[in-house]
Formats: sequence, structure tokens, C-alpha cells
Amino acid sequence: MPVAGTLTRADLAESLHHEVGLSRADAARLVEQILTHMCEALSKGENVKISGFGSFILRDKGERVGRNPKTGVEVPIAPRRVLTFRASQMMRDRIVAGN
Repeated sequence: MPVAGTLTRADLAESLHHEVGLSRADAARLVEQILTHMCEALSKGENVKISGFGSFILRDKGERVGRNPKTGVEVPIAPRRVLTFRASQMMRDRIVAGN
């Protein structure tokens, strides 16, 4: 099994260039527009769902007490918003199958 690498914006743009036939500049611009649109929606508090891929879900976590593992001192952890990703069942099936 090959070692896993990292898929980058440039890789996505290059794939659009080869498979769809867009120019490299147009493909890069399209990737940036999609990612910008997703980021803007998330920053407004909207979840992003891509059918057949997965969902980016925002969750609000309340304040809680944490502990410094080195010293054992308790410290408050401020409330915050976190982003989670949940893969669709189709994506999970593809990952298990290795496609």
C-alpha cells in the first residue's frame, strides 16, 4: 500500500485542469472560490454539507475545567466554537474499499 501524501489546493486545481479542461489559472480560481465560499458560510455559523462527501459542522463547546497534566493545577477552559467533519456513508465506504 502506498504511503499517504497530502492533497493540496494546487493538486485540486491541476486535477480540474486535466479532467475538465479548464486553464490552470481558471482551475486555481475555481478552487479558491469554492473554498472561500465554504469559509464564509462557516464563519457566518452555517454548516456545510457536500452530498456524497461529508459535512463540516460547527459546535459550541461550553466552559469547563481542565487540568494541567504536568502540575495538576485546574484551569478554566473558555467556551469556544469548534469545527468538526463527518464523512458521509458513501465516503466511508470508499475509504474502506480503498477507492
